[in-house]
Amino acid sequence: MRTAAKAIGILLADDHAVVRRGLRLVLEAEADMRVVAEVGDGAEAVRRAVHDDVDLAVLDISMPGMTGIQAAQELSRLRPRLRTLILSMHDSEQYFLEAIRAGASGYVLKTVADHDLIAACRAAMRGEPFVYPAVERSLLGRALTDDESSAVLTGRESQILALIADGHTSREIADMLVISPRTVERHRENLRHKLGLRNRVDLTRYAIRAGLISP
Repeated sequence: MRTAAKAIGILLADDHAVVRRGLRLVLEAEADMRVVAEVGDGAEAVRRAVHDDVDLAVLDISMPGMTGIQAAQELSRLRPRLRTLILSMHDSEQYFLEAIRAGASGYVLKTVADHDLIAACRAAMRGEPFVYPAVERSLLGRALTDDESSAVLTGRESQILALIADGHTSREIADMLVISPRTVERHRENLRHKLGLRNRVDLTRYAIRAGLISP
């Protein structure tokens, strides 16, 4: 006889009881999920998640005493196999990245938690990251922009960029390429404008990322 799968034990941490109540209703509408603990601050979330039968901790990003990201980081250290999700009102790529660095499996916006929370919980328990659509578009758009920026450089611009990154002066580059220093300076300014960079350090970093020189 086949036994029923164990329900996912979830800890909810949010300093607003009304929010916790709403999230609990969303979660417990699913047959394979049960809320085993509710807490109102990050420190208590860590204590309960360490000692209770918890598989997944859903942590509000802004709580008194210890933030959700700090709690996720602590739980990642104390219980590496425990899954965590960050809840937030902030549609922020920076906060999303901080949450992932802290060990969280994903970042869920409260404004769409009724749609995304279940999917995020299931992804976390599968060991997969949950990326909410807005930040996914932002990260993809930035990656495409980086690729496009590299593609619009001419062969000469790539050559000059590599020489700048290697530390050569405009005079040295002019002598090596048999062009005038003024032409090199014009290329230098065009590179800064095209790539949105400010100085030689930024140009060097870009050249390394683009594979024009070795780090």
